[in-house]
Amino acid sequence: MRMLCASTLISEFFVVAFAGLVAMKSDDLSVTAVWTVCGAAMLLSVVLCGMLGRPGGVQLGWALQIGLIVSGFVVPAMFFLGVVFAGLWWASIHYGRKIDEAKARWAAQARAEEAQAPAS
Repeated sequence: MRMLCASTLISEFFVVAFAGLVAMKSDDLSVTAVWTVCGAAMLLSVVLCGMLGRPGGVQLGWALQIGLIVSGFVVPAMFFLGVVFAGLWWASIHYGRKIDEAKARWAAQARAEEAQAPAS
């Protein structure tokens, strides 16, 4: 699960950076405000890659997904991209857990077969 989720988060890092470049063109926002918010989101996406195995890591990832969707009020394309990344986040968690369970079953099966093999 961690590999899929980390891939999604690193992709979000770049999407947030590009959204920041688009948001800078707005006359209503200062460059400092844009990069403070974008920088925090980018930092969170990288830090979350290391927190995925810890309690609360996945929940913080969901908070980041919500933040991406809400950022659509500043950069309208982020409504769409936020929903896409929320879907990717869900898929990373869902299918990542299935992959982890399958790996655990295969490892247990290999250990059982190794234990049953005659010693030579």
